[in-house]
Amino acid sequence: MSDDVILRDYGPGDFDWLVDLHGRYYSEAEGFDATFAPLVATILRDFEAQFDPTCERGWVAVQNGTRLGSVFCVKQDNQTAKLRLFILSPEARGIGLGKRMLEACMRFARDCGYAGMQLWTHESHQAACALYRASGWHCISSKPVHSFGVDLVEQAWEVTF
Repeated sequence: MSDDVILRDYGPGDFDWLVDLHGRYYSEAEGFDATFAPLVATILRDFEAQFDPTCERGWVAVQNGTRLGSVFCVKQDNQTAKLRLFILSPEARGIGLGKRMLEACMRFARDCGYAGMQLWTHESHQAACALYRASGWHCISSKPVHSFGVDLVEQAWEVTF
C-alpha cells in the first residue's frame, strides 16, 4: 500500500461523493437499483445530526487529493459500536487499504470503551467478509432477502474486544 494514503475525518464536501460512490459502485458491481443511494444519504444525514465525537467517527481515505473510500464507527448502544459505510473505490482495492481502515475503526471503538462491534452486509461482498473474518469477526446471522431490486443474502457480523 502506498504510504501517501491518509485517513482523515469525514467532513464538508464528502456527503455527495460518498452517496455517489456507493450508488455507482453497487449499481455496476451488483445490480442494485436506485433505492440504495438514498439509503446511504439517510445514514449519513443521521450520522451528521447525531454525531458524538467522544464515541463516533468517520474516516475518508485520501491519496494525492483523491478520495478512495470510507469507514464509520457509530454508537449502537453503550457497549456496542456499529461499523457503517465501509467502501473502497475499485482502484483502491487489493493494496491493504481496507485492512488499514478496518483496523483504525476497530482500534477507535476499543479506545472508546466499546465491548465490541456489529455490522450488516451481504454475502456477495466476499472480499469484505474475508477481511472481517481475518480480523476476528463472526457471522451471526444470514438470511435471503430481496433488497435494492436484487436477491441477496443479508448477513450480520460481530466482533468482541
